[in-house]
Amino acid sequence: MKKTIYFLYIFVPVTLLAISCDESFLDTKNLYEKSDESYYKTPADIEEALAGAYAALPLEAGKYNPFIVSELMSDDCFGGGGSNDLEAQSTDAFTLPSENYYDELYGKNWQGILRVNLIIKRFDQAKYSDEQAKNQALGEAHFLRAYFYFRLSQFFGPVPLKLEPAPANLPRATAEEMYGQIASDLKKAIELMPAIDYQTFVNTQINRLGHASKWAAEALMARVFLFYTGYYEKTELPLAEGGSVTKNQVITWIDDCIQNSGHDLLPDFRNNWLYSSVQRYPFTKNNGLSWAGETGGNYETIWAIKYSPYAGWNSPSQKLSYSNQHSLYVGLRQQAYVPFGQGWGMGTVNPQLWESFEPGDIRREGSILNVNVPDPDEGNIPQQFIWGSDNQMHETGYWQKKYMPIYDSIGKEIKGVYFIQYGSPNDMQLWNMQDDVLIRFADVLLMGAELGSTNATEYFNRVRTRAGLDPIASPTLEDIKRERRHELAFEGLRHFDLLRWHDAEQAHSLVVNIPVKNVGIDALYTDTYRPETKGFLPIPKSEITLSEGVLEQTPGWEEYQ
Repeated sequence: MKKTIYFLYIFVPVTLLAISCDESFLDTKNLYEKSDESYYKTPADIEEALAGAYAALPLEAGKYNPFIVSELMSDDCFGGGGSNDLEAQSTDAFTLPSENYYDELYGKNWQGILRVNLIIKRFDQAKYSDEQAKNQALGEAHFLRAYFYFRLSQFFGPVPLKLEPAPANLPRATAEEMYGQIASDLKKAIELMPAIDYQTFVNTQINRLGHASKWAAEALMARVFLFYTGYYEKTELPLAEGGSVTKNQVITWIDDCIQNSGHDLLPDFRNNWLYSSVQRYPFTKNNGLSWAGETGGNYETIWAIKYSPYAGWNSPSQKLSYSNQHSLYVGLRQQAYVPFGQGWGMGTVNPQLWESFEPGDIRREGSILNVNVPDPDEGNIPQQFIWGSDNQMHETGYWQKKYMPIYDSIGKEIKGVYFIQYGSPNDMQLWNMQDDVLIRFADVLLMGAELGSTNATEYFNRVRTRAGLDPIASPTLEDIKRERRHELAFEGLRHFDLLRWHDAEQAHSLVVNIPVKNVGIDALYTDTYRPETKGFLPIPKSEITLSEGVLEQTPGWEEYQ
């Protein structure tokens, strides 16, 4: 297994916040080497600044990771963790362990927005000789601003709209204003970024793996359109400059992505996931699996967060977020069996999801580890599994496979596969480096089907038949909903799908009296969903206080105003 070492999330440029200070401050020279006015002069400056913006995507603590938070808010996963992991269990129950609990999830996006606002404001200072490279870089900046605002808006509802890199105390934008700006940024990104097909992209511009592309912008536009028009019951997506994005325009972009990007489905769904790299795992060997990897061979991945072996605890150059903390937090609690490694046991899987798959769907065992019934393909894991390990809560016997830590053995020792390959720090909390895939081609096909492309049935059945299922002649919206649940399980999309379909309250109401084990003791679990929150999270109270009441709390969480 070969992995390119990415410096994208390691070197972060100077924050460059001299903009709010008078030049005579302390009557001395600027203590920074560069100000925001002297920086952004060259393509290298822009690349470094973009690296800083991308560095705002991963979070330090896995419990705040958008994948984990959104899955705990869905009907597919329970809180889990240990008996003292009240944060995960509170997210699952739509309660709040502390008034500022989501400060990192909220604040990291604003860090990213500040950085791209600086890039966009000063971009014209940079002197490019390559027009295509210039358009790619500016397109990425607009794409990232759209993504950060979209992530904030999906979790917290519309937030203040800040387009200048200067302090401002603003109220929440309206949904129309917020999504109008997101759509405008994505439209610019689509128009700016060159149409370089994936194979050319990775063969000639390998250093841009992990960066956004034109195809990622077209796919994200479809995701934004479906969420806004669905959740807010609109027919078009507004643009900040006036006018709108229509469904037909979005279909044109999604068809372009599908037909011209060079992205495609892998022949086997299971080769997307890291466990397929471990040939000592009977499931991998018996099914002839071979991991597609993360260095250009996986053409199904359209955009992903990249991680590195340089994670650490005590140095500015070695941050915890350089490792994939999402993987750590969904690992088996305090136990490991090749290939599945240990972690904090959050996001245990609802048995109803396992039971909802059709017979013959390879995605069930490809996505979920079942330790309830011994299966020869799972090796010794079900037989040796320890129930109630380290005070594990909400155990169902079903665990996420896609992002669980993956281990192999060195002689008699079990270690993380990335530690074995790259010698990252010898710490199980830092071993995980697998990509968090933010946009996958299968999702694009299913969005094309849902939008009603003329190729909708073909798109839908490409995903379905790869899973080993018979095609459906005329798939309905209900068919598409089921397909999305099974194809995209644990990829951070289920909660937002339920919200935009207005299915959240009903879906959660079905999760009643589910048998679980809490600290190894039989119990019953019933899901909690509070419709008064409209599916959104509370803004940290510290932000409300700093705004002196200008910023209003998310509806349903007014006690934290």
